[in-house]
Amino acid sequence: MIFAVGTTVLALSPATVSSPVLATELPVLTVGLALMVTATAFLLRAGLAPLDGLTALMERVDSLRSGDRMETGGNGDLGHLVATFNAMLDRLEADRSSSTARVLAAQEAERQRIARELHDEIGQSLTVVLLQLKRVVDRVPAELTEEMRMVRENVRGCLDEVRGVARRLRPGVLEDLGLPSALAALVTEFENVEGLELSKNLENPPDLDPDTELVIYRIAQEGLTNVARHSRASRARLTLARGPGQIVLEVTDDGCGPPEKDGSGILGMRERALLIGAKLSITGRPCGGTRVRLAVPIDNARNPHPAGALTEPPELT
Repeated sequence: MIFAVGTTVLALSPATVSSPVLATELPVLTVGLALMVTATAFLLRAGLAPLDGLTALMERVDSLRSGDRMETGGNGDLGHLVATFNAMLDRLEADRSSSTARVLAAQEAERQRIARELHDEIGQSLTVVLLQLKRVVDRVPAELTEEMRMVRENVRGCLDEVRGVARRLRPGVLEDLGLPSALAALVTEFENVEGLELSKNLENPPDLDPDTELVIYRIAQEGLTNVARHSRASRARLTLARGPGQIVLEVTDDGCGPPEKDGSGILGMRERALLIGAKLSITGRPCGGTRVRLAVPIDNARNPHPAGALTEPPELT
C-alpha cells in the first residue's frame, strides 16, 4: 500500500524523473524513499506490536498463577495468534487444575488411611499398654513404683501425640463445627510452640462448599507450620475476614521474611489455591516478616469445584 501511495503521489505531482537521473532530481527521490521507508517501518511496528506483548506474556506466564492473559486487540493473523495462545493457556490451566485435584484427592485419601491406622491400630495398642501398665503398677515392689509410673506417663504422652497427629491429618472438627472453629483449634495447637505468640481474628464466612473449606484450612495449616519452623518469629496472627466479593485468609508474622524460592510447601499452597480459583500471595511486610494472603471469590466459594473430590469423611470415633 505504501508503494501504491508513493507511485500515485509521484504520478500526480509536478516532479519528473529523467533518464539518466539529474542531480536536481536526486533530493526529491531521496526524500520520497525516506518517507516511504519511515511509513513502512511505522506501520510494521504498529502491526507487529502484539508480538512484543505476546513475548512478554510467554516470559512471565506461570501455571500456578492463573488469569494472566493478553488482550486480542485487533483482527487478522496476529489477533488470531493471540486468541489461540490465550485459549492454549486456558486449556493448560484447566488440565493442571484437573490433575491437581486428582493428586490432592489422593493425598487426602492417604492422610485418611494413615489417620485411621494411627487411631485404630497404634492408638488402641497404646491404650491396651496403658491399661496393662496400670495393673502392673499396683503389683510391683515399692522401689519400682515411681519408675513404672514414669513409664506409664511416657506411654500416655505417646498416645496423646499419636492422637494429635491423627487430628492434623484429618481435621474432623472442620466438618463437625465449621471453618472458624477448625481454624481456632489450629491456632490452639500452634500456641504450644515455644517462644511464639499467636493471635486470631476469625469472622464467620458465608456458606462454603467442603472443598473450599478444606483448601482454606490446609493453607492456614501450612502457613502456620512455616511460621513455627522457618520464620524465627516471636508473634504471628491468623485472620479470616469477608472483603468486597471475597473471603480473605491471612497469616502474618514478624519473622525473617518470605523465602527467596518457593519450597514444596508453598508450591502445594499455590496448587490448592489454583484448584478453587483463589489468589495466593506471599509477600514481605514493611515492618518485617511475612504475609500469606489467600483471596477466595465468594461466587467461586459457594459453588463446589468440578473436581470436587477433596472432602474428608467424618471423623473417626
